[in-house]
Amino acid sequence: MAGNRIICAKNKVDYITIRKAMIAGARTVEEVVEKAGVCAECEGCKAELEGILTSVCGCKKVSLEAVVNAVKAGSDTVEKVGEMTGAGTGIDEVTGEACGRCKPLIQNIIDLGR
Repeated sequence: MAGNRIICAKNKVDYITIRKAMIAGARTVEEVVEKAGVCAECEGCKAELEGILTSVCGCKKVSLEAVVNAVKAGSDTVEKVGEMTGAGTGIDEVTGEACGRCKPLIQNIIDLGR
């Protein structure tokens, strides 16, 4: 997991705020600008937004594209997406316990189909 650090230095928007915007349906830089308040112009935004937007599960390194493809292939639950991609099945490196932080985003992808 990327941890909660400031991504947008100009507007002081952190990683978790961006992930929450994604859980709310944001999939493009423009949508994250609107939902999370990032500037999309500072060095942090330029360096990290695209990577954040294309990733779903940091523990298992599963991309948004892989999850969307799993949903299109018929995975209609978070568990089925996990079986197909590994997303949501990681172990937290700090606690050693099941992670699952990406599960709300996976559910949103299932709900929206994108």
